[in-house]
Order: sequence, then C-alpha cells, then structure tokens
Amino acid sequence: MKKMLAAAVSRVLSGVAQKPASRVLVASCNYSNDATFEIKKCDLYRLEEGPPVTTVLTREDGLKYYRMMQTIRRMELKADQLYKQKFIRGFCHLCDGQEACCVGLEAGINPTDHVITSYRAHGLCYTRGLSVRAILAELTGRRGGCAKGKGGSMHMYAKNFYGGNGIVGAQGPLGAGVALACKYKGKKEVCLTLYGDGAANQGQIFEAYNMAALWKLPCVFVCENNLYGMGTSAERAAASTDYYKRGHFIPGLRVDGMDVLCVREATRFAADYCRSEKGPIVMELQTYRYHGHSMSDPGVSYRTRQEIQNVRSKSDPIMLLKDRMVNSKLATVEEFKEIDVEVRKEINDAAHFATTDPEPPLEELGHHIYWDNPPFEVRGASQWIKFKSLS
Repeated sequence: MKKMLAAAVSRVLSGVAQKPASRVLVASCNYSNDATFEIKKCDLYRLEEGPPVTTVLTREDGLKYYRMMQTIRRMELKADQLYKQKFIRGFCHLCDGQEACCVGLEAGINPTDHVITSYRAHGLCYTRGLSVRAILAELTGRRGGCAKGKGGSMHMYAKNFYGGNGIVGAQGPLGAGVALACKYKGKKEVCLTLYGDGAANQGQIFEAYNMAALWKLPCVFVCENNLYGMGTSAERAAASTDYYKRGHFIPGLRVDGMDVLCVREATRFAADYCRSEKGPIVMELQTYRYHGHSMSDPGVSYRTRQEIQNVRSKSDPIMLLKDRMVNSKLATVEEFKEIDVEVRKEINDAAHFATTDPEPPLEELGHHIYWDNPPFEVRGASQWIKFKSLS
C-alpha cells in the first residue's frame, strides 16, 4: 500500500513539474477582480465638466487592453522588418508608441459607432476587428489581405471603419459626412474623425468644424498630437499648439494619450456629449511615435535618440498599464509573459502567411471598383489592354 501511495504522489508531482512554471504561479495567485485608479485630469475648453479623474479597471478588461496593445506593438515591429526585407513596398507609417490611443478609443465607443483616420491606420484596423493576418497580408499586397492586396498600408477598411486615407487631412470632411449620415439615421451613433497635429493646420479641417457645428453633427474630432508633423515639431509649424481649442466655437479637451484608461474615459465622455445632440467636440490626444514619420524617415534627424528613450522609459503605454495591474494584484508578471509569448506566435504565423500567400492575379486588377454594378470593361495602360470589372 505504501509503495502504491508513493507512486501516486510521484505521478502527481511529476505532472505539476511538467506544467509551465508561469501557469502554476498564475493558478496560485489571489487576484483582485477590479481596481480603482486615478487618471490625469483633462484640460477643458468651453466645458464646465470633463471626464472623471478616477476610473475602475477590471482584470478582464486590463488583460484585454494589454494583449491588444502588445499585439499592435509587435505587428508594427514585424511590419518594419518586412519592409526592410522588401516584402512591403511603398508608403508605410507605423504607430508603435501610440497604442493607448487605438485601444482606448475603441474601448470608449460601441462597435456600431464609426471611425475614420489618416494613413497611420494599422492599429485602428486591428482594434476595429481586422486580424493581424489580414493586415500584414494587405501590407505585402497578397490576396488574403483585407482589401485583397489592392489597398496597401494606407487603404484598409473594416465594418464601420472607413480607412486609412492617403491625403493629409482629407478624412476630416469625410468624417463629418459620416456623422451627418449618423444623424440622418437617428440611431445615436457617433463618428470618431482622427487626424494628426500636422493635418490640424489644414483648411479643410476648419471647414469640417464649421459644418459640423452648424448642423450639430455627432462627430468627435480627434487630433493625435505626436509632437511632430513629418519632421517638423509642432512648435515650429503651428502658431498655437493648443489643438483642443482650435474648434473656437466647438468645445474641446486635451487628454493624456499615453494612458489607455485616460483615453477610454475621455472617449466615453466625448461620445456621450455627441449622443446627447449637443454637436461636435474636439479631443486632443497627447502621444508619441517611436518610429519616424514613415519608413523612409529614420526619425532622429529632428529629435534625439535620448528623447525617444526617455519617453520609452517613463511614459510607454504598455509599461504603464502592466505596472498598474501588477501593483494592484490584477495580474502577475508571469501572466504577462505568457501573453507576450502567445502574441509573438500570432505575429510570426501572420507574417508567414503574408509572405507566402499568392499575389492577386492581373486579371482582377479592375475588380471591385463599384460595390454593386453590372460587369464592365476598364482600359489598361494602353487602349489595347482591357480589364473586366466585377463588383
């Protein structure tokens, strides 16, 4: 009997030993289900009250936000690698460092709400529901891409997500138009219209402000201020860098764009403001990009490496969320390591697909010009080349 008992104990212990150490530690940890955090107070313009200065984060939401931000970070780093290997060609604008903006904005709205942005769109593509595989395959111009390999970095779309727009500031009037459609339908939906601090000086942005205010459109104008428009600092390009006050007759708020919780609460506040039929609102997210403006920009000719490193070490959005959750016993360091391993595998699998999936055949070049239209012919590079267009 003693021998049988000893053998049983041995089997149990050997089974535990074979499990990953992190899973054993995770299983033995007494988690908190939620925690309350203080967040930075937003600067307000023409508003008597703003978003709350405290917020509750659940363990489930915290882990979801961490996974999403880490996925966006790794996806952008993989895109950098694929670009340097010449799998990705043309323009490519990466958003690593700005993950709290993408994830916080999505956390503050409903799936039925609408989003339109600039060419720095990869992160928002993911938070709006596109898979990493579909995004990377679109970047490499493959058939499995979200636009079947025809859109590339700047032209990706998903349900209630309208790109990805290649012209600086062009999404401003388009976003106001989407908000007009929201008002017509009367479903209490809003449109987040994103643009950068460089595009904030475009005349069409102010025209969109004017029409949105006149018609009280449910439009949240979101200025992602990452401090540099291409290679020019905001101070050198703008007479006023208070972008949240640029609406003049439109209320605004300035938000810590490196804190996902701060972005989430501010977005909820702004969306609720628009849903209550008060008209548009301007929201400035103070953030930072680690890469240059695009892959052709090394990003260190107009700022120092030390500046970038300082932001990474003090204000990194992923690090801030991770530290909060660990210190509040919402999760353990080992659990985050597990997520990191899973994310890396997902990114590597997606990259393999993006480099092995076939490119679209030439005969499909004219397809999908219209959403619903009878087949017709499209002229190619010369009058003797014709392509058939199918919807």
